[in-house]
Amino acid sequence: MASPEHPQKVKITLNDEIVWCDPNAYIIDIARNNNIYIPHFCYHERLERTANCRLCVVEIEIGGKKRIMTSCNLKPQEGMIVNTHTPKVLEARRVNIELLLANHDLNCPTCAKNLHCKLQRYSGELIVKETPFTGKRRNVPVDESSPSIRRDNNKCILCGRCIKMCGDVQTVNAIQQQFRGFETLVSCAFNEGLGESSCVNCGQCVIACPTGALTERSDIPHVIDALNDPHKIVIAQTAPSIRATLGECFGMNPGTNVTGKMVAALKKLGFEKVFDTDLAADITIVEEASEFIKRLNANENLPMITTCCPAWIKFGEQFFYDELSHMSTCRSPQAIMASLIKTYYAEKADLDPQRIVLVDIMPCTAKKFEILRPEFAGEADYVLTTVELGKLIKEMNIDFEHLEPARFDNPLGESTGAGAIFGHTGGVMEAALRTVADWLENKNFKHIDYQAIRGMETLKEATVHIDGMEINLAVVHTLGEARKLMEQIRSGTCKYHFIEIMACYGGCIGGGGQPAPTERFDEVLKKRVQALITEDLHKEIRKSHKNPAVNKLYDEYLGDIGGERAHKLLHTSYQRREFK
Repeated sequence: MASPEHPQKVKITLNDEIVWCDPNAYIIDIARNNNIYIPHFCYHERLERTANCRLCVVEIEIGGKKRIMTSCNLKPQEGMIVNTHTPKVLEARRVNIELLLANHDLNCPTCAKNLHCKLQRYSGELIVKETPFTGKRRNVPVDESSPSIRRDNNKCILCGRCIKMCGDVQTVNAIQQQFRGFETLVSCAFNEGLGESSCVNCGQCVIACPTGALTERSDIPHVIDALNDPHKIVIAQTAPSIRATLGECFGMNPGTNVTGKMVAALKKLGFEKVFDTDLAADITIVEEASEFIKRLNANENLPMITTCCPAWIKFGEQFFYDELSHMSTCRSPQAIMASLIKTYYAEKADLDPQRIVLVDIMPCTAKKFEILRPEFAGEADYVLTTVELGKLIKEMNIDFEHLEPARFDNPLGESTGAGAIFGHTGGVMEAALRTVADWLENKNFKHIDYQAIRGMETLKEATVHIDGMEINLAVVHTLGEARKLMEQIRSGTCKYHFIEIMACYGGCIGGGGQPAPTERFDEVLKKRVQALITEDLHKEIRKSHKNPAVNKLYDEYLGDIGGERAHKLLHTSYQRREFK
C-alpha cells in the first residue's frame, strides 16, 4: 500500500532495507539506483530486456515463498523481499559463469578486451577457480573480412546484445543467431563475413559486446611501422569528440577534456605534426551552409541532409539510394582534412605527398571504411579509434595523466567552438545554423545557442525563423530513426528543410571506436557532450565562417566558397551499394 509520503510507489525490502519504488521499474535498475550492483550480460539500458543470460538472478520472497528470478525483467510488487547476494544466488551465478567458460576461448592476455571484459571481471568477482565442465569447444574461423570490425565467435557468449543493437536500434540486420544447440553462433546471412553483409561499420555492436567477440580491427602495428620509418613524415588529425573521451582510457572521469594532453601524447609518439579536424569541421560548415542556402532559395532537393557520418552514408547508399539527391555533397571533416594535408599543406611545406603518412584519430570504426572509398584513395592512410590510441599510448609507456599540454600545429590547427560541437548529436546542425543565420540576414548574431536541438532524444525537431522564412529542422541519431525519416522523404510526407543524421547514439561521442561505458550509458554520454559544449563556450570565436585560418585558406588556396577548386577538394558523390 502506498504511503502519503510516497504516492504511486510500492514498498519492497531490498537487502534488508526498505525501498519505495516505481511499480513499473525493474529490480536491476532499482538496485542500481540504491548503489547495489547486479552482474549481467544481456541487459543493456537501451535494448529490449530478453533475460536470456540468467546472470542477473536474485532471490525474491512473496507470501512466504522464495524463488530465484532474473532481475532485469522483474517488476516490484508490494511487500516483495529481494536479496541480491544470497548463497543460492551466488552459486547460480557462479555455475552460469563456469558453463560459459567451458565453451570460451580462454586466451585472455591476448584478447583485445583483456581487463575490459565482463566475463573476465565476473569470473574474478565470483571467485571462479576452475572450469569443471569439459567437452567439445567451439572452434570457428575469425572473421576479418570487414575493414572496421573483427568478429571472433570463439569469444561469443550468445548474450544477443549485438543482434538487438544491429537489428532493433540500427535496423541494419547484418547479423543474426544461426543454427541450433551447440552449433549456435552469431553470423551474417549464409554465414558470410561482415565485409560481404549489409554492415555499415558503425561499430555499435562493438560497444554493446561485453566480451572480445566484437572489436575494432586494429591498425596499431601499421602506425608503429610508419612512426619508425625514417623516410616517412607521419601526421595526425584528431576528431572533435576524441578530446572528451580519450581520458577515460586512463581512468579519468567521463567528460574530462584532454585536448592538450592528447596533442602532447601524439608528439611523444613521434608524429611530426598534429592537426585539428575541428578546423575541417569549420570548412564543412562553410561549404554546407552555402549549399543549403542555394537549395533553400531554389527550393530544390530539400530537405538537405548532412553527410559527416560515413556509417549513415553507407546506410543511405544501401537502403535509400533513390533519395540520395537530398544528401549534401560535402565531404566529412575527416575527408576534407585528409585532402588538404596531401595538397595544400604538402605544397605549403614543400613536401612530397608520397612521403606523408596520415593517421586519422577518430571515434568511429566506420572511418576505417571511409578512407577506403575510391573517391578518397591516397589521402588518409590509417585510422586509429580512441580506444586504439589509448592502447598505443600505453604500449609506449607514456604517462598520459601527467603530460604537459601541447598545442595543435598550424596552418591547420585553429578552430572555432562550432567545430568542437560537431562531436555530439545536434552539433553539426547548430554549427550550420550559426552561419546560415548570419549569411541570410547579413548580420552578426550574438545569440547562437540553439537549445531545442540539444539533448539525447533520438529525434529532435525545431523551427527557426530566418530572413522571413520558417525553416523546419530535424536532428536524429541512430539509424533506426534515420530510416523513419528516409521513409517520410520517400513517401513525400517529410516536412523538414534541413536534417542532421548521425548513426551512433549521441553522435560521435557514442561512436563505435569510443571507450564503452560499462554502466549508466546515458549519464556518461551526457558528460562527454557537456565537455564539448564547454569547449565551445570558452572559444573566442564560435562561428565557422569567422575562423581566420579558414578564411586565409580560401584566400590562398581554395578560392570561392563552393567554387571549382573547393568543389574538387571538399565535395564528393555517392554510389548504389548492394549486399548479399
